[in-house]
Amino acid sequence: MSRRAVTSGSDQLTGTDLTRLFDQERLHQRLDAGTLPDWAVEHYEEFRSAILGERNGTPFPCYFGVDSEEKGWALYTFVPGLDDESLLHFRDVMLAFLNTYEHHSPRTSLVAFFQHDGTDLPEAEWYERYWHVLQFLHDNDPEAWPEEFPTDPDHHQFEYCFGGHPIFPTVRAPSYEQRHSRHNPHGLEVTVQPRAVFEGVTGDTEAGQRAREVIQGRLEDYDSVCPHAHLGEWEDDTSHEWKQYMLPDGEEELEECPLEVRA
Repeated sequence: MSRRAVTSGSDQLTGTDLTRLFDQERLHQRLDAGTLPDWAVEHYEEFRSAILGERNGTPFPCYFGVDSEEKGWALYTFVPGLDDESLLHFRDVMLAFLNTYEHHSPRTSLVAFFQHDGTDLPEAEWYERYWHVLQFLHDNDPEAWPEEFPTDPDHHQFEYCFGGHPIFPTVRAPSYEQRHSRHNPHGLEVTVQPRAVFEGVTGDTEAGQRAREVIQGRLEDYDSVCPHAHLGEWEDDTSHEWKQYMLPDGEEELEECPLEVRA
């Protein structure tokens, strides 16, 4: 898919003007009109191609994400950098998303695309950048951490919380070479799913068990490495959710959560 149109520079969105909530219809209108910069177009086109395409005959593993993109349920935003101004705008978009997502669909997620200059970076640097985003959001969160969720990442019921909501923020990045389902060559891509969208499909339900089996099966065929041992169910006291947010590309295990949670 290529939707790059020729337009004058004055018509293009630049800087933090890009950091707003787009639904799919409005985003596609922007793409057709050529009012998004090339980096934003490349990011989204790669995302859509991966989500709706196949690798070695296997669909993208997370069929919730596939369903969301096919049906136009997702919301999107573009973040031009990791500087404080850009991340403060992203924070405001996150708050707006959490205040409105329930009005869009039962499975609405937010997909955030971060601009990158193309520099080749090691896996550790992408890991650091991702957790910098989550730390910044936490440090600038106007809402208190919900009392019902522990602040200790090593607690089996820990979830990252923002804006008073527990959320599941996963990432794709250029450093993934074996976990193809988590690879995006253009930079950080963070998908935010509120806990509420998983109601009825958690591991203690029949639908949840079925979903887990399908996703695990697809991961085995889609990626060049086995599903990571950190993948587990929320409230399973043998797993820790923060470890699933940005999995290692290989089979090494994560030991210490980088997030410093303020009470």
